[in-house]
This record gives sequence, structure tokens and C-alpha cells, in this order.
Amino acid sequence: MQSALTGQDEPIYCSQQIKIPPQLPDMLKKFTKAAIRTQPTDLLQWSYAYFDALSQGEQPPIKERLELPPPAENILSIGLLKILNKQLRPIDTIKKSLLLEKWKNLNLSREKLAELCNLGNFQNEFKWLEFLCLACSDLSPNLTETMKIACSILTKDEEGGPDRIIFSLFLDLYRYLASFDDSIDNRYVDNVIQQLEPEVEKSDGLIGPRHFTGPISPKLSPEF
Repeated sequence: MQSALTGQDEPIYCSQQIKIPPQLPDMLKKFTKAAIRTQPTDLLQWSYAYFDALSQGEQPPIKERLELPPPAENILSIGLLKILNKQLRPIDTIKKSLLLEKWKNLNLSREKLAELCNLGNFQNEFKWLEFLCLACSDLSPNLTETMKIACSILTKDEEGGPDRIIFSLFLDLYRYLASFDDSIDNRYVDNVIQQLEPEVEKSDGLIGPRHFTGPISPKLSPEF
């Protein structure tokens, strides 16, 4: 068929000519479910990050389940930290530029990122778990609650389980966070660890919030 403007033959598009990849419906279904579960505050940026991650064979920025209430725009939450942990923990030592990219994809506050980096004196490269610790502390009123959040993010237990992590990992996180609290000295930390060890041994070397939040459990900080 000739175009009235160009006088040249142009293709006629009809339903028979449009070939839809057989994977597309399932791909869009998964995308829709992921978007509903994650509730991104910047859908366009998140969608780009989602499909880019899939194309690179990387972990997309998806929450495990819907977070209620959904976090406000630019505000960090446990669900968003879980996303970042899935994406960055396998790397161990991360570049600040990579964290900034993942942070931006979740539409989080750059001011908050700068604040956390300044607090931890994080430069171009740093340990992901150290950053995660400080990010958890930003969501909690005290050290005990911070460690509970860290356990919930790092655990391999199923949702609703005891949120246990390996004791050696717990010790690294606890010592690191305690170093920011002037009320906690090394002797206090060592005493807490000595009290925790017998109970942890009974749990196959795993520790969860029940070990440090019970009425007779050692207090992770003297002010709690």
C-alpha cells in the first residue's frame, strides 16, 4: 500500500504480523506481582532497575512480601534493607558507587546515604555488613532492637521463624555496633558474650533475638 505522503510502499501492520514472544505474558505477570509486593515510590526508576537486573542475571529489587504500612517516599525500611542485602551481601566489600546505584533504584534519600557513610567513615570501598549495621541502627531506638533487625535481615530461617544467624557473625556485628556507643566498653561486651555462649551452644552455634531479649538474657547495652 502506498503512503499518501511519500508515495512509497509501506508495510501494513495487523495482528497476524505482530509476533509476541511466548515468554512475555509470564514475564509481565511476574513484573506486576513484584511491583505490587515492592510498592516502589518511583515506579519508572524501579522498573528500569528490575528489567536491567534480569537482563544481567542479577538479583532484581524485589521485596519478599508486601510491607505494611508501605514506607513513605525516600524513607528507608526493613523491607528495603532486605532488598539491598540480597543484592549486595554476596559482594562482601562493595564500592560506594554501586551502593549509590542500588540506593537510587529504590528512590531512597541521598542525604540519608551520605549521613550513614559519614557515620561509618565509609569511603570508596567498605564492608557491606558494616554499612548494613548502621542502616539497621537508623531504624531502631537502641542496640538490642538494632540487632533484632539485623538478625531478621540476615537469617536463613523462614519468615516468622526464630531469625537465627551464626554466632560468629553476631559477634562481629555486635562488636562493631558497640564501638559506636560510649556506654559500652570491651569488658562489658566480653561479659555479654560469655553469658550468651552456653545458650548458643545448645542451639548448634546459632543465635536469635530470643537469646538476648528474654527477661533473664544478658543486656546488649547497659542502658537498655
